[in-house]
Amino acid sequence: MTLTYKFRSVMRRLVYAVLALSNLIVVIAARPALATAKIRYWIRYQNEILTNRVNALTVLPGKAVTFEVVDPDPRLNYVAKPAGGQLITLGTGRWVWISPRAPGLYPIQVTAQDRSDAVILEAFVVIPYAKLQGEFLNGYRIGRYPKKSLSGLPSLVGFVEVTEENEDVLVSPHFRLKQFLCKQQPSASKKYLVLNERLPLALEYILAYVNKAGYQATTFHVMSGYRTPCYNCSLGNVRYSAHQWGAAADIFIDDNGDGVMDDINDDGQIDIRDAEVLYRLIDEAAARPEGGGLIGGIGKYPATAAHGPFVHVDVRERQARW
Repeated sequence: MTLTYKFRSVMRRLVYAVLALSNLIVVIAARPALATAKIRYWIRYQNEILTNRVNALTVLPGKAVTFEVVDPDPRLNYVAKPAGGQLITLGTGRWVWISPRAPGLYPIQVTAQDRSDAVILEAFVVIPYAKLQGEFLNGYRIGRYPKKSLSGLPSLVGFVEVTEENEDVLVSPHFRLKQFLCKQQPSASKKYLVLNERLPLALEYILAYVNKAGYQATTFHVMSGYRTPCYNCSLGNVRYSAHQWGAAADIFIDDNGDGVMDDINDDGQIDIRDAEVLYRLIDEAAARPEGGGLIGGIGKYPATAAHGPFVHVDVRERQARW
């Protein structure tokens, strides 16, 4: 390695550090402190442990769902306050929530009675899958789904309507709803997506692991989240892509904000080797017990004329690597 290259490498690290700090300041300014601080208790919802201060739920209209505080402090009581629907208290820190009939966003705040802590459940009441008319939902082209879901994923139940009012809503401490929108050009004024609730949980877990390993990442750039079957077909992708069930994300680290993978292995190049570093970190995270089986598929991809290198992550039940 030449002295000139070493100097460039040091300067690049310095520039990245400054950019990362400025991005972090922007992120902190834009994101409530509530979202990122650690919490003392978790929420169990449909056999899933929600470990973040902000969590996304997707619920059918008029559906009764149960959620409860995990390992509550016996000295505290807990209060749940939904923005809509009917709440039935089953006991200390345990409730049944009957969602409203009208689709939309209905946050539920769960707080300790002494107001010392709070968890937000961003509950999206979805438009049922049965409302699809042919390939369209309210003028937005979805396409046609296979008769069965991808093995290891639940059947599709409905679509989140994305609006100007909710697109910036956090679905986890470091990811917003709009990051998962399909990249197809809207065929109507309304936009829809499918969001598997485990995906933000997996991405938050991976993000924490990546930062703990010494790589600066305030979030991941989600190059591709939800894909309608129509858009998935236009890409020539496989018929059973997990993206169509809102269960996959193509991601990369982009803390300098230039729209492509950062040079995370610091070799002066942005290529498949950077994706390999991120792939290895995700695979390591997936193998750890605390991962809780969140991560199913992982794949690495090189740069093309259309995009830089990236890593695919999905939350199918079975393990797949490519």
